[in-house]
Amino acid sequence: MPTRPLLRGAALAALLVPALAHAQTERFTLDGPEVAVYNLVGTLKVEGGSGDKVVVEVTRGGRDAQRLSIQTGDVRGRPALRIRYPEDRIVYPRMGHDNRSTFSVSDDGTFGDDDNRGGNRDRRRIEVRSSGSGLEAYADVRVIVPKGRAVFLRHGMGETTIDNVDGRLNVSVAASHVRANHVRGVMTLDTGSGGVEIVDMTGDLNLDSGSGGAVLDGVRGGKLNMDIGSGSLRGRAIDVRELVADVGSGGIRLSGVRTPRLHLETGSGGSDVELLAPVEDVQIEAGSGGVTLRLPASLGATIDIETGSGGIDTDFEVKVQRMERRALRGTVGDGRGRVKIEAGSGTVRLLKN
Repeated sequence: MPTRPLLRGAALAALLVPALAHAQTERFTLDGPEVAVYNLVGTLKVEGGSGDKVVVEVTRGGRDAQRLSIQTGDVRGRPALRIRYPEDRIVYPRMGHDNRSTFSVSDDGTFGDDDNRGGNRDRRRIEVRSSGSGLEAYADVRVIVPKGRAVFLRHGMGETTIDNVDGRLNVSVAASHVRANHVRGVMTLDTGSGGVEIVDMTGDLNLDSGSGGAVLDGVRGGKLNMDIGSGSLRGRAIDVRELVADVGSGGIRLSGVRTPRLHLETGSGGSDVELLAPVEDVQIEAGSGGVTLRLPASLGATIDIETGSGGIDTDFEVKVQRMERRALRGTVGDGRGRVKIEAGSGTVRLLKN
């Protein structure tokens, strides 16, 4: 009789061994002026670290995890790590109920590159879905970046976090929510869908988001350039040399902004922007939706406002050169800066902070 529990225990142990093996973390190092990492499915964690080489840790998951292959070597001039998926249909239960996405992937396992120079131009379509038949496998990737290093990261689907990195980041994700905290240096971030949160960034930031919007809190020091297809742009405590944003739909709300140069363009949705410092050049173009611009009481600028429909309100004393129902041109204070606003529809307001 005592043999049955022992057999059950042995059988359970046999089942657990493969599962534990799948959870083992594999560690790689990449060394070069700029290194690259490609992974289609799983989480991506990018963290600051010590040393002089980029470290990549890969943890496979899913019942078919061992069918994934991890390859290293030069890819278009960069030392790279690629995680290869052997089938064209991948099951990733973490992505949520009844979701699916498709990707175009080169035969060498790369995707999302700027071009294919020197690489394999043959591509295949890969579908990732939350359930059904297919390869059930993913890889969670952790990239540890020493100070001052440059990394080129291409990620398909799964949560992305960037934390405490000081370097040059070029990150492209297809379908992933991205959170970046305490970043120094230069960051180029391209997201297809999922939304972006950036907290405490010092340096140049280039953000291109297809859908999901963006939230910024504490961006300082360099140039801030943003292109958002759909979803709102929200931000506070921004102090940069230049701020440029193009939002297709969703509106803009920015507070506590210090920048001499501000260029905003919105297709639809209102804009509400608070500027705390003197301005050199402010240009806002809004397709539909009102524009509220809050400026220091000491403003000195030429004013040029036009709106297709809706009125114009201002708290400032304007030396008027031209004033109509839907147009205002003139000078405030010493006139050193420039404020130009064009709105297709909606009221334009210039308010004192």
